[in-house]
Amino acid sequence: MFISSILMNMNEIQSANIEDIFEKQGQNRWKVANTTAKERIQKLKKLRAAVVQNQEKFYEAVWKDFHKPKFEAWLSEVLPTIEEIDYNISHLKKWMKDKCVSRTFILPTSKSKLHYEPKGRVLIFSPWNYPFLLLLNPIISAIAAGNVIIAKPSHKTPNVSALLVKLFKDTFSEDEIALIEGEGSEIGDKLLQLPFDHVFFTGSPRVGAHIAEEAAKHHASITLELGGKSPAILLPDASINKIIKQIAWGKTLNAGQTCIAPDYALCPEDKVQEFAQTFANQIKQMFGETDAIRHENPDFVHIVDKRATERHAALIKDAIAKGATQVIGGVSDIEHSYTPITVLTNVTPDMDIMQSEIFGPILPIVSYKTLDEAIAFIQNRPKPLALYIFGKSKRDTNYILSNTTSGSTCVNNTIIQIENLEVPFGGVGMSGTGNYHGFYGFKTFSHERNIMEQKGFDVVQFFHPPYGKNLGNLHSKIQNLTEKALRFIKSM
Repeated sequence: MFISSILMNMNEIQSANIEDIFEKQGQNRWKVANTTAKERIQKLKKLRAAVVQNQEKFYEAVWKDFHKPKFEAWLSEVLPTIEEIDYNISHLKKWMKDKCVSRTFILPTSKSKLHYEPKGRVLIFSPWNYPFLLLLNPIISAIAAGNVIIAKPSHKTPNVSALLVKLFKDTFSEDEIALIEGEGSEIGDKLLQLPFDHVFFTGSPRVGAHIAEEAAKHHASITLELGGKSPAILLPDASINKIIKQIAWGKTLNAGQTCIAPDYALCPEDKVQEFAQTFANQIKQMFGETDAIRHENPDFVHIVDKRATERHAALIKDAIAKGATQVIGGVSDIEHSYTPITVLTNVTPDMDIMQSEIFGPILPIVSYKTLDEAIAFIQNRPKPLALYIFGKSKRDTNYILSNTTSGSTCVNNTIIQIENLEVPFGGVGMSGTGNYHGFYGFKTFSHERNIMEQKGFDVVQFFHPPYGKNLGNLHSKIQNLTEKALRFIKSM
């Protein structure tokens, strides 16, 4: 009873603290909204300096959380974060300028422009799999757009979370950017009770649906970066030896704990054994000949927690029990959160491993007889976040693109499609709502405001009531109006 009352008091204190920060940010919201491009760029430069200064501490923290090696942490988290900051700094002045648009024929003396203004108070939820990148990147966009921000890092990576809380506390005032730590669902629901203007969430489709439902109570706009089962299709003419490194890298990066990792492979049935064995050989080259060596390899990331490792072990066990063949694998080490890199053939749709996103280093291979059969397999499932096509035939590639949809697509490689900041990153359907990166991130955290100004002669007065009085000569008025409008446009 005593412990319960202490916990209740702690929750009440935390709730009060969250509400206090939210109120302070509300008071500061308009000051931040009216910052110039120069002022926002200075903030981005401060953040960049903090990232560079703290990167070694991040490498230590993420290794403690789930054994992510330094180079992979730099490549997949620190480097793209710095690229995002630099891209925003280079383009922000242009993005913030009002955009003039064409006049309409019926309103030739009225001038319209498109104005990007901050959405206001934004809430950002980040996941554990890329705890640095996926918290910082949306924050970068929100800063560029002129918002005040409350963000919640994942409690599953406590060392990185603690580092990020300190980084932002040392760099920005709480009434502009504040990070809130705590248990995901408990703190998340407290935050969602507040009337934010925009909610940005990265995570699972199940939690995303809950986020959207709660955000809708306050009519907040939302961005949902979700996931799903992203397929890799091998075309009949695919040269397996030439593409195997790309698929193996995409599947094992972050131990498969990547929202755009190839979740499963669709392979012509006459190439399944060659593909599976070549993949297994590539894994041995990358991480070691035996599972024991691979287990101890410092270049291979561990799973985030025991629960996820247990789930992976259950998926493998179920698939084998239902007839799948394990071409390469090993023993799951639940205690140390290690899932062996596993390749399965003879996989069928009824197996548990084909029911939801794997989020781990397990590659099920599904055989197909015709390309139409492979396409139908994708069409009959929720829209994926990514789709990968491997092969030489431009015709077959275009045929797949014309008959499928996905958040993004990459041909003859994996993962790299998110590197280009000139295009948006986001899902479709069950894999997400909205997008970001580069200008698209700035746009996500901005409201596109239509501003029209009446200049000179008001032609709309001809259409004011009383309509009956004007009905008789309305036709001639319209003709005269049209002629005047044409003369005015020609004189401009």
